[in-house]
Amino acid sequence: MMDPVLVTVFGIDIRWYSVLLLVGIVLGIYLFIKEGNRFFIPKDFTFNLAFWVIVIGIICARLYYCIFNFSLYKDNLLDIFKIWEGGLAIHGGIIGGLITLIVYTKRYKVSTFKITDMAVVPLILAQAIGRWGNFFNSEAHGVATTYYRLKELHIPEKIIEGMKIGNSYYHPTFYYESLFCIVGFILLLIIRRYKYLKRGQLTCIYMMYYSVGRFFIESLRTDSLMLGGFRVAQIVSVVMFIVGLGIFMVLSRKGRFEDLYNEEQNTPIRF
Repeated sequence: MMDPVLVTVFGIDIRWYSVLLLVGIVLGIYLFIKEGNRFFIPKDFTFNLAFWVIVIGIICARLYYCIFNFSLYKDNLLDIFKIWEGGLAIHGGIIGGLITLIVYTKRYKVSTFKITDMAVVPLILAQAIGRWGNFFNSEAHGVATTYYRLKELHIPEKIIEGMKIGNSYYHPTFYYESLFCIVGFILLLIIRRYKYLKRGQLTCIYMMYYSVGRFFIESLRTDSLMLGGFRVAQIVSVVMFIVGLGIFMVLSRKGRFEDLYNEEQNTPIRF
């Protein structure tokens, strides 16, 4: 079992979870602004948008988690604010962040799909980094298994020992998802350069890709948020996949040279 505290400074515990979350956010903002520069989008716009999307996304991620785990907080509501101890639901963050992004882009009359396409690449990388915070908090793990089974899966020894909680070993589902997101990050980077990629299609690919991985990985977890007898993350994943596929098909009907993500004439984006 891992120590969730990275270092203690003047009596204050600095947790791995908070540090890794911050690293993911900073790197995500950097990549988002860098992609914006390629399209001559003002840095003030990309930075301010990223700031509000992240702030509201984190708030919604926490509220989403607490709503489905209200029994853990009903006797001490102040614990809801202790996000450094873990308990952020990525789907809640995506929903809150997306609503913020839509409002912001509509306010400045900028293509929403263009901005979401720019955002999904740093987003999936931030997810890959953030998942390691779950490792140090000994959370978001899967069902019990054996040491030998984990060795057969070629999981690093450090992770195997970190997933020994009590006298049992558990599937490191955080690790599975992190690897899945890293692969997704590379794929999205490659697809983003495709000459005939339409605005919105990269967002749809992210929605479908992540939903498939999360659906199956979620089936191994022991701490899933539940709605009745169903895992909430799997329900949301199915909805995300269907919506992503539907929008992708609609966008595919447009002309070959219509609304291209990398189209020169779409830059700079004007306000």
